[in-house]
Amino acid sequence: MADWIPWGGMFLLGAYHGLNPAMGWLFALALGLQERRRRALLQALAAIAMGHLLAVGLAALLLLALQFVLPLSLLRSLTAAVLAAFGVYRLARARHPRWVGMRVGFRDLIAWSTLMASSHGAGLMLSPFLLGPLCLVSGSGSVGLHPVWILSLRNGLGGVGAHTLGYGLTAGLIAWVMYEGSRLALLRQAWVNLDLLWAFALIGAALLTFFG
Repeated sequence: MADWIPWGGMFLLGAYHGLNPAMGWLFALALGLQERRRRALLQALAAIAMGHLLAVGLAALLLLALQFVLPLSLLRSLTAAVLAAFGVYRLARARHPRWVGMRVGFRDLIAWSTLMASSHGAGLMLSPFLLGPLCLVSGSGSVGLHPVWILSLRNGLGGVGAHTLGYGLTAGLIAWVMYEGSRLALLRQAWVNLDLLWAFALIGAALLTFFG
């Protein structure tokens, strides 16, 4: 049962990402409502999920690769420092990068989603798992595609997949319910400040990574 805890953690973290409207589903909903087509909503959700996967996957590959060139303690410290910096920045400045309008193509949405996920530090949020026992490579500094490295890579990418699944299911469900019910008034009245929670989550991930 304990072996499934990291996988479940990455899935739930993805679901938490999906809850945040700044991570894409609100933009997909706006596109669907503007074009009045479910297909536009679904296409936007697919593109945004692909962008999220790309951002998280690149961050995961970087962390896994750095295990070979940096001592684990130093890598954890550096990653924790970057996460903490992201968290403090999100607390101090909640604005998001805006460089697309409402008339965007599929590739534009992928690029936008990748930028948004990267600017939120989404990939590094997985560092407590990627630098933990699930993906840990023993013997930093070793080279070659030995079995331990392959196992680490497989587990890391599998975790990214579980994370993206949690993200896609949650974001898709929220956007679909909002689209079908046009519950934008409820969104304005009842939505909590997830940007603030996200900032504290980044700082929490930094602590978990540092003391992991």
